[in-house]
Amino acid sequence: MTRLFLFLGLLIVVANSFQAENSILRYWKENIGLPQPPHWLAAKASPLNPQQAAMFLKLMEGNELITHLPSFCKQANVACSTNALVRKTMHNRTLPRIARWNGAKLKYSLPNKIPLLVASQGGLPYFRESMVKEGDFISVPDLRDPVSYKSFLPQSLASNIPFSFFRIKELKKLFGIVDESTMDKYIHNTLEICEKCSIQGDECTCVTSAEDLIDFVVEKLGHHLSVWSTESVEGSYENVRVGSIKLIHGNLAELPALCHSQPFPFQVYYCHVLEKVKVYAVDIHARKKVNHAIMACHYNTSAWNSNHLAFQLLGFGPGLIEVCHWINENGVVWTKL
Repeated sequence: MTRLFLFLGLLIVVANSFQAENSILRYWKENIGLPQPPHWLAAKASPLNPQQAAMFLKLMEGNELITHLPSFCKQANVACSTNALVRKTMHNRTLPRIARWNGAKLKYSLPNKIPLLVASQGGLPYFRESMVKEGDFISVPDLRDPVSYKSFLPQSLASNIPFSFFRIKELKKLFGIVDESTMDKYIHNTLEICEKCSIQGDECTCVTSAEDLIDFVVEKLGHHLSVWSTESVEGSYENVRVGSIKLIHGNLAELPALCHSQPFPFQVYYCHVLEKVKVYAVDIHARKKVNHAIMACHYNTSAWNSNHLAFQLLGFGPGLIEVCHWINENGVVWTKL
């Protein structure tokens, strides 16, 4: 009898996952001129079915979700405690802890708060385009997403999350986040980036659902798109040999959209449309296997903070050099076809 219940439970989980992926697939087909969404996007679909989403929304609106938090976190595949975060992010024990500068990379208009000695350890977070040549070696930084396993929330739930510094206490209580924990710091960092973006204008945004992600890129770039992402985290903290290099977006007059996965209890993407960016597909020969990585090079850095980490590492200053970086795990670049 126990085996029967376990089998039925497994069938329900599989059915929910299939239903969630079908929902993303339908929305993708309705809006994007490509037959299938990338695997990483389908994998990020919320495992909650419509009935579960409606039930948890009702609990959220009645301020009763906290009493059902373990069930919600497990069924929605979100991070609701520091313990869960540590357990799931330390699965790869061959790599050091997540690099401290990972979250600071997107703060182009903010000064660097990470000591230069720390930022330069374990690979180059920023580099010049001329430093990446076929046959040469380059030191690759940490490519991992700090909370890579988490899923999107359904749009109905995500739109009701108190996603702001003003309501941060309410947000942390909702997900059971402890003060001064790793996730607490991730939340502060992500909200800082997202709220800075809202001040700058409509060329960047933070999206909290798969539907919002698709809506943003369609609004900015149209329906006919190419999607690019780094294949894996292989090569992190290694001095790798550079293989083939392919320019996949070189028109500086045409704007691509870059979306970076943000550490948060559920899946959040920081997306921005930037002028004068080139995008390359680069084979990096790591110890275990070849990783097909995506590299973005910014040719307009004039609005970046003069104390930005890139300038501290490379010299020069805003507007004087191009600055390149790798697209991390779960990050994505969208370009027009």
